[in-house]
Amino acid sequence: MNAPVPIKPHEAVTPLAPLVSVQNMSVSYDGTRSGFWARPMPVKALDNISFDVFPGETLGLVGESGSGKSTTGRAILRRVGVTGGKILFKGQDITTVRGEELRKLRRHMQIVFQDPYASLNPRMKVLDIIAEPLIVHGLIRKSEEARDEIGEFLRVVGLPRDAQDRYPHAFSGGQRQRIGIARALALKPDFIVADEPVSALDVSVRAQVVNLLQDLQRDLGITLLFIAHDLSVVRHISHRVAILYSGRLVELADRDALYETPLHPYTEALLSAVPVPDPKTQKARKRLIYRGDIVDAGHWPSGCHLHGRCPYATEKCSLEAPPLVEKRPGHWAACWHR
Repeated sequence: MNAPVPIKPHEAVTPLAPLVSVQNMSVSYDGTRSGFWARPMPVKALDNISFDVFPGETLGLVGESGSGKSTTGRAILRRVGVTGGKILFKGQDITTVRGEELRKLRRHMQIVFQDPYASLNPRMKVLDIIAEPLIVHGLIRKSEEARDEIGEFLRVVGLPRDAQDRYPHAFSGGQRQRIGIARALALKPDFIVADEPVSALDVSVRAQVVNLLQDLQRDLGITLLFIAHDLSVVRHISHRVAILYSGRLVELADRDALYETPLHPYTEALLSAVPVPDPKTQKARKRLIYRGDIVDAGHWPSGCHLHGRCPYATEKCSLEAPPLVEKRPGHWAACWHR
């Protein structure tokens, strides 16, 4: 399989109306209790983040473990509750939708999970796994009614049609992830959250899955929120990239602008950690290593969450959180000194 082909920024379809709009969204989880009868202390996972995802584009979402990437995707899909802000889908406020309205909404918004081993029921055949969302949404009554259609979905994701009569244990990790992608496609959604879809796969298989997602987006016009740790994969598949640090959005820009001229110190540190295949170039590069550890979500500091690790921090950084502002056309960053 060929290596992923980079997507140029001008290929992204960015009309005036975004497909998904996140506006000042915050998410908190229940933490520890101070006593048996006490209420759990809230732990913030996301703090006042805002961004748009336009039809036909891939927005890459990058950050350290615990930064809130998966929570962002699940909140948009209404799988976790939102404690502040709004989520708009096709211009409709979906922040508080419930019941039957939420079930109908989920037909248009699907997810590809990180672990292809845990996300497939080992007691169900592939036919039943992919047909399940069709049955839930009342499009068919039983799996056999969609055998031909499911066979076509399997062909699209690069699996043989007879795979639908096997169980998940008969497939490799990459093949299982293809089954998960086929299940997400079954309802023909407008928006898919790909939650680290290649992180659990062998390096040799990652390029195949990334190529598949690119082909599906081009052929079907799907909009993707691509969550990942691997910055090289994100650069290949994304039109724009958003950087999360400790629950806050610190930078958002077109892919090439962010990788070539990052504005936020945290983005600089992330990019400096990406290895270069040329030993001479790698040796000459400046590696940015910031002191300290990532901030504990239960004990966020005042001001900028990075100020305790950032070499450019001043007293203002520790007192007041910088807003996400447009520093250059289409390039947003949250830093007082850039």
